[in-house]
Amino acid sequence: MSSDLGAKAPAPGPLFILSGPSGVGKTTILRQLIEKEGFPLHQAVSATTRAPRSGEINGKDYHFLSLAEFESELAGGGFLESALVHGHRYGTLKREVEVWRNKGFGVVLAIDVQGAEQVRAKTRVDCSVFLTAAEEVLRQRLINRGTDSLEVIEKRLAMARSELAKACEYTRVIANSDLNQAVSELAGLWRPYLNRE
Repeated sequence: MSSDLGAKAPAPGPLFILSGPSGVGKTTILRQLIEKEGFPLHQAVSATTRAPRSGEINGKDYHFLSLAEFESELAGGGFLESALVHGHRYGTLKREVEVWRNKGFGVVLAIDVQGAEQVRAKTRVDCSVFLTAAEEVLRQRLINRGTDSLEVIEKRLAMARSELAKACEYTRVIANSDLNQAVSELAGLWRPYLNRE
């Protein structure tokens, strides 16, 4: 007579962090890795209190929450990490991570250095990567986005300089001067964690 009592629950999928300043290409690199390279990764969708930008979809780009909704989740312990950035609240809901990891998927958090510190304090992170690019490259990418004033762009660049000081806390620093090279380097770094038995 067989029994499942001794069966082990499957190991949760690996947890990754990808950080870097605004305009460094986190979203582009992850899209390339997941959609074009077919990596079995789920990118956790962050929650925010800021208004959606043109074309952004609730639940896909962000979970757009009112300040009251955000604070209710925060008070109930619903966030793995949260921060106040450029006057808006951002955070990663625990359920956005756990449901996928419990299915065996790798989950990647594209978050800032504040968030990464909080996550590391609460749970084990398998591998973390800090993306960099030259300041002039970041400035041009932010201008090309067309979503921020020049004043906001300069604030983002000042924050980028302070974030760079935290890069040593990550498993690896990858320069995104060439998109294909950066994707290849990230894929090589994370693939062993996703192929584990």
